[in-house]
Amino acid sequence: MPPELGAWSPGLSVSVVIPAHGGREKLDLTLAALAAQTYPDHLMEVLVVDDGSAPPVRLPEIRPVNTRIVPVRDGWGISNAVNTGAKAADGEIIQRLDADMVACREHIEALARWHHVTDYLVTIGMKKFVEAPPVTPRQVFGAGRLDEVFDLAGAVSSSTEATIEKTDGLRRSRNPYHVCTGPTFALHREVFDAVGGLDPTVVRGEDTEFSYRLAMHGVVFVPDPAAQAVHLGLPAQHRDRERAVRAVEPYLAHRIPLRRDLRKDRGRRWLVPYVEIVLDVTDTSESVVRRAVAAALDGKLQDVVLTLVGPWSRLDDGRRAVLSDPCFELRLMRDLFAHDERVRLIDEAAPTPAPTPFRYRGPVDVPLHRATLERMVESVQKDLAGVLVVDLPDGRTARLERASALGRALLLAGPGTDLDDVIDTTHGVRHEPPDRYWPAPPQPEPVTIPATVAVPAESAENTLFRRLKSALRPN
Repeated sequence: MPPELGAWSPGLSVSVVIPAHGGREKLDLTLAALAAQTYPDHLMEVLVVDDGSAPPVRLPEIRPVNTRIVPVRDGWGISNAVNTGAKAADGEIIQRLDADMVACREHIEALARWHHVTDYLVTIGMKKFVEAPPVTPRQVFGAGRLDEVFDLAGAVSSSTEATIEKTDGLRRSRNPYHVCTGPTFALHREVFDAVGGLDPTVVRGEDTEFSYRLAMHGVVFVPDPAAQAVHLGLPAQHRDRERAVRAVEPYLAHRIPLRRDLRKDRGRRWLVPYVEIVLDVTDTSESVVRRAVAAALDGKLQDVVLTLVGPWSRLDDGRRAVLSDPCFELRLMRDLFAHDERVRLIDEAAPTPAPTPFRYRGPVDVPLHRATLERMVESVQKDLAGVLVVDLPDGRTARLERASALGRALLLAGPGTDLDDVIDTTHGVRHEPPDRYWPAPPQPEPVTIPATVAVPAESAENTLFRRLKSALRPN
């Protein structure tokens, strides 16, 4: 558990990154609230990222001691601004805060205290929506509580707070990343960098997309009710809900495979697939691999990408004897699949399939049944198991791995630790027989050896016809 507020000594530095585009009056209130924080001044810096404001942002009189403006030189948008601020930041913890948020005095301390306990958390602050009252930065700075200057009784509750309460603080949430929206969250810099920051090509729903990638990385989302704040003004969904929903759909549909409701168009291909199928094709004949690829791409679940693992880097395009090439089978496979956008050729599989949420691994000579992947995903989604292991009749296994469980295991495991042991503790590893996943018993593909071409034996019927024809020929 984290230390109690006001009863501990912080040691980690925090960089509060505030993307700003105009709206100086609200920003002045945001900075006034940050100037009154209980977190030590020497451990907190505030970076106001000016995202093309006209006129440019100017710092008000009431602001935290270590506050500076970081101008955006290239690009635009919230994601780009947050990344710009994070690159310029010096803190060990990155705190994202909107330029129209007024935080309570304990807000930064409440979220930062968890990161002194462990380094794989993302802490989430609370928010309510209020119409901006005629209040001054001086009043905000001097207020002991938010309700002294804002009408919290008349505030509009955030849907994220309702979700947090309904799911017992996200303990019973199936997709906790949904509530980690942009206005206020904190995480270790190493985690921010590990997932690549926010995606600057996403201009709507950027916070949800970023949080999804954090979930695939294996983080734990922790909401803290003590980190209260008010959002000045109603959200965009209240102003034009229909357009707000439509604007965000393409970004989430392509990048968050778990949003199955957004991927109902048949025959479509998406930026991030739902399942990665990994097959090791080293020392395997082309005919076996061809059958495995055909089965993998012809399943009921079409939202997949296929990764063929083999020593592809051994292949070069120099002069060679084509038919006697020792890499003949491998080169043939490369030439067959190199131009298929659903097939990737790599030497070694990545530690996790993230941001793809699931990964299948199995013997290449046991082709998938059309229902295999669909049923395996359905099974692990029922109880959110980390790994489903199917025990094949010949003693080998096929498995479906959850990216978020693998990510968590990599964050927790020490050198030499068996990842499945960690996953069994955090998410669960389940073993099942193959009957449900291969309705007919899975059979290894027989290895075919090309036969020597031989002249077919002459049939008795043909022999008799030839003799009769010879006997009737005139002398």
